[in-house]
Amino acid sequence: MGTSIRIATVFGGAGFIGRHVIRRLAKTGCVIRVPARHPGEAAFLKMNGAVGQIVPMAVDIADDASVARAIQGADVVINLMGILAESGRQRFDLVHAEAAGRIARLAKGADVARLVHVSALGADANSRSAYARSKAAGEQAVRAVFPEATILRPSVIFGPEDNFFNRFAGMAKTLPFVPLIGGGATRFQPVYVGDVADAIISAVTRAGAEGKTFELGGPRAYSFRELIQLVLDLTGRKTRLVSVPWGLASLQAAFLEMVPGKPLTRDQVTLLKSDNVLSGTLPGLADLGVTPTAAEVILPTYLDRFQLAGRYDSHRQGPSLPALTKIDAHGTHY
Repeated sequence: MGTSIRIATVFGGAGFIGRHVIRRLAKTGCVIRVPARHPGEAAFLKMNGAVGQIVPMAVDIADDASVARAIQGADVVINLMGILAESGRQRFDLVHAEAAGRIARLAKGADVARLVHVSALGADANSRSAYARSKAAGEQAVRAVFPEATILRPSVIFGPEDNFFNRFAGMAKTLPFVPLIGGGATRFQPVYVGDVADAIISAVTRAGAEGKTFELGGPRAYSFRELIQLVLDLTGRKTRLVSVPWGLASLQAAFLEMVPGKPLTRDQVTLLKSDNVLSGTLPGLADLGVTPTAAEVILPTYLDRFQLAGRYDSHRQGPSLPALTKIDAHGTHY
């Protein structure tokens, strides 16, 4: 039986995935609480609902009482919190593992009907990457106290506000070359943020998702090189692709992780050594009633600002958009 939602608490609601989830939740008419370190940063979400429907709250994820206040009375709790690099108090173990376990434990104690925990494809307790290990620890902490929780593991998520395709399109626009770490052979299965948001809503409203782990990926696999080439084709750029050996990438990351914004860390280089693709052994988007959207369909809608010439200029460099949209969207399923 599905869940009727009166109150939903969305941790990480002001982030990339969160804004899409909250827009969908608001259509159900429920009250949505958005815990945040700085509630003012989540104020923009209010425009997605009626007056008083979306409520940013000041919450310290390291404090039981603070987290409990955000959860009390909620029918549904969704945890979207995640960081790509450690900085200050924001550590992998705190955000991905300790906070995840705390949210799950307090949600169970508050008789929350549904808990959805968003992890990451590649979560692995034995990984050499601290990020991947902490994601696995978070899943274990959630399962230990809330076994009925639904865990979602998305691959690289793309959409208008992403920090993946936008970053590389920006690099291609401003730099003479784009680096391919490890030669660009690492494989990914990018998944559209709208599909991830739909999967989350499905997980909290449909029966049958409780206690399961789902892997979320797009309809085909790409090497890192193929993804960067796709960006270049869509933006009409002729920027060179230069292979960077793993050792040199780690050396560069040792310096870049000290730069504000941490454009690259050694842990991210380690993470790139493993493919980020579906295993094929766990349920996925289709099992949640979601049809995956091909990257070639969505990317032109927001990468056009990086184009060498206008989208509708027939003389611009690179292949035409109609040709790009014909790229096979039913490639390898990992």
